[in-house]
Amino acid sequence: MTGAPVYLSASGAIIGCAILLSIAGTLWWMMHPPRSRAERVARVAERVLRQMVGSIIVVFSQEIRSEHMMVLAARLARRERADLLAAFVVEVPFTLPANAAMEVEDRAALDSLATAEAIAQKHGVSIRTQTIHGRQTSQAVLDLAKREKANLIVMGSYREAKYTGAPLGRAIEQIATGAKCDVLIGVEGQYGSLLRTETLEELSNATFKEGPE
Repeated sequence: MTGAPVYLSASGAIIGCAILLSIAGTLWWMMHPPRSRAERVARVAERVLRQMVGSIIVVFSQEIRSEHMMVLAARLARRERADLLAAFVVEVPFTLPANAAMEVEDRAALDSLATAEAIAQKHGVSIRTQTIHGRQTSQAVLDLAKREKANLIVMGSYREAKYTGAPLGRAIEQIATGAKCDVLIGVEGQYGSLLRTETLEELSNATFKEGPE
């Protein structure tokens, strides 16, 4: 005995498809729950960090002590495979010609940049170094950052005579204000160990005995 033929109307087909899609969507949502706000913020922060550290400049000068920031910069550069440049700015007084010899200052620059190289080597990071003569430290750094298309400028400060209320210094403030990229300024804490300054001798011994971390 054959049953009566079943006819499917257009509206019925549409309703059936809608039900199937609704069921499929519900199952997909159950298997792929939405990320929490913390997860979304963390993903955005990671993406911003990758964009921020494409090129890092660590600044040194007679008034800007950044040895204790080199460890942090080297770790960041290694993690993000960023280009790392350490630059020492020698200020040439206006009373002297722009190309005047600055032997004492140049020796200080070599010492600081040698320390930067030792820190980078210890952490397995390639680094470029550069000594710059300029009339004004802040302008020299800003010009360098523009030429290098820097994503991040790293600078240290220091507590003169361990005075915790010492100002950061005019050059640091001018760089932070005028930079077209992110600026990271680190002041070594009295009891902190993260931004610990290491001597060149210690770094050299660690480099040749231990090798990169």
